[in-house]
Amino acid sequence: MDNTADFDEFVRARGDALLRYGYVLAGNSEDAADLVQEALARLGDAWPRVRKKDDPEGYVRTTMVRLHITAWRRRHREDLVATVPERVRFDHYGDADLWAELQQLPRKMRAVLVLRYYEDLSDEKIAEILGVSRGTVRSQAARALDKLRIKRVLQEAR
Repeated sequence: MDNTADFDEFVRARGDALLRYGYVLAGNSEDAADLVQEALARLGDAWPRVRKKDDPEGYVRTTMVRLHITAWRRRHREDLVATVPERVRFDHYGDADLWAELQQLPRKMRAVLVLRYYEDLSDEKIAEILGVSRGTVRSQAARALDKLRIKRVLQEAR
């Protein structure tokens, strides 16, 4: 099988799973699609080299996380809007409450939780992917979970 056909087959086989992964990282369909598109474009450029390794999907997922964190670092501030959008959103993958809560977290915290609980990666692997120390991974996870707990307690108190 030539490189192009091999790459096309990979995209057809894993594209939906990568889009779901991007949705968990980014918190919305548009940014998820952008992450997948950019990561697959980079994979396409590196396909002859990457396909010889054991895990081309791992390459794409790592690229997606790094792109996500880079975008967060660039923005690193809130988007101020004139009007508050409606809270109702269509959720393609279920459990809208969970996605809504995760979306409220800063990108790095969200990425740590996604990699830890959705991807079931070790702290060492997460640190490697994000380019941070293992201690940073642990502190980001702890802070993120604390934020989610506090939010839950406040909602239950109402």
